[in-house]
Amino acid sequence: MPESRGDFSAGYPPVSPFAAGIAGRCPRCGQGRLFAGFLNVAETCNVCGLDLRKADSGDGPAVFIIFILGFLVVPLALWLESALAPPMWVHLLIWPPVIVGGALGLLRPMKGILIALQYRNKASDSGTVDYD
Repeated sequence: MPESRGDFSAGYPPVSPFAAGIAGRCPRCGQGRLFAGFLNVAETCNVCGLDLRKADSGDGPAVFIIFILGFLVVPLALWLESALAPPMWVHLLIWPPVIVGGALGLLRPMKGILIALQYRNKASDSGTVDYD
């Protein structure tokens, strides 16, 4: 019988990695906090006790955010330049806050999604299951 993905402990219903990641919740129970700070992952889930110390998203969230913001900001900046031809200071006034705000706004949910996907797919550096 095939093993269901993400259901590593009896009694925990499957949790959507996207819902858990965006909400910053535990990938096993969907209730406990995933983060202890803005980007610091909690040591354990305060509801189900899942050990989160091995959870590591690496540079993945930052790479995805660079691509997402680049895909959105570059065409908008080019459109603004071709449509209105504003002075350079207008671009310097608009785009840095958009990029920094977008990056800060997307970084935590993206990190949560990648950690939840690692849990659901039993991903690890060594090829062994890292989660209890």
